[in-house]
Amino acid sequence: MLNNNSFARKMFAVTFLPVMLLLACSLQARPHAQEQAPPEWKRALELYEAQNFVAALPLLEQAGIAQPDNPVVLSRLGFALYAVASTEKDVNLRQKMLDRSRQVLLKSRSRGDDSNLTLITLDGLAGGGAIVPFSQIKAAETAIRDGEAAFVRGDLDAALASYKKALEIDPKLYDAALYAGDAEFKKAYLSRDPQYRKEHFDQAGIWFAKATAIDANRETAYRYWGDALNVQGKTDEARDKFVEAIVAEPYNRKPYMGLSQWADGHKVAMAHPKIVVPASVSSTRPGQAEMTVDELALKGSDKDGTAAWIMYGIARAAWMNNKDAASEKFARAYPGETKYRHSLAEEAEALRLVAESAAVQMKEKKVSEPNPSLSNLIKLKEAGLLEAYVLFARSDEGIARDYAAYRSSNRDKLRRYWLEVVISRD
Repeated sequence: MLNNNSFARKMFAVTFLPVMLLLACSLQARPHAQEQAPPEWKRALELYEAQNFVAALPLLEQAGIAQPDNPVVLSRLGFALYAVASTEKDVNLRQKMLDRSRQVLLKSRSRGDDSNLTLITLDGLAGGGAIVPFSQIKAAETAIRDGEAAFVRGDLDAALASYKKALEIDPKLYDAALYAGDAEFKKAYLSRDPQYRKEHFDQAGIWFAKATAIDANRETAYRYWGDALNVQGKTDEARDKFVEAIVAEPYNRKPYMGLSQWADGHKVAMAHPKIVVPASVSSTRPGQAEMTVDELALKGSDKDGTAAWIMYGIARAAWMNNKDAASEKFARAYPGETKYRHSLAEEAEALRLVAESAAVQMKEKKVSEPNPSLSNLIKLKEAGLLEAYVLFARSDEGIARDYAAYRSSNRDKLRRYWLEVVISRD
């Protein structure tokens, strides 16, 4: 059975939300949906899974009437409505289709559908129905729209030809390269001929590589590429592409779906290192900082080194605003900013000082059994991955603003954090 990994890789041309242009090919279908399908709508599923949403829609409508509470039917109907709406030129009709898609998917969810496909489609629908151009070059825009229209009809060859044409006209059109790779992926996935599958999976990879060369900081092509590699049994290569997707867009939930489903499929454990910080710092007015430290850390221990956490509060307090201006530390680290915010530099420095304090205590044999949080912190510091840990595991609105600048010169450390720390080697 062709699952949602292949049929629902993008959110088509109606750009309800910029991040929802494309749907993860890592979205999973309900298990055994087609095997359990009643005969009267088997054809609807076949068309749907063959990408022909236009032909599938009326049959799914009939199935929806016959089985109004079946979450599998509802999820397929809701997505088909969404897909077909993407190519509807009548604004009013498109909006009616989108509204109905949302109603159907909400009902599907209320009947127990908790699939990623339904949840992310609902996210996309929350953004409205405005069409945002793919390209400012009219001919390229026309070509990629033609490709999308062919795609929802299930005509993958015509779609691929249009995507190629769009990229030739506009060589910086990421979506055209991405969609061309997607079309090649589906051609391979739908075939049972080993050589044909290999050739088209390889072609898909070439197009995904072109997309990442156009924009290395968009996650979708990495994620699609990972799916293509995973289907071919190239497990490690697939993992690496899923990691690249997270590095590209860590504050978007979609890239995490790719890696988490890869891990589930290969029975691989993943977790951020457990580090419990028993201290916090806050400031209600300039020039004043309030430190809160867990009682155990204040008392310290001659065995586990918890007293080192006092350094966390002291370090962070030094970054807070002075009475009349930003602190010297903040001003020096961020000369272009006049208003204090919690930053990567501040958090990393505070954790580094804690790790150094604990390490000194251990070296001097003042600590015989270091606290697990401190042990993990020391390992991260020694590996040069403290900043990566902060950006991925302790980020907030202020810290997230530092991500792009850090990634520009530390991409390898961000990759290493996932490959060496988060993904279990056991």
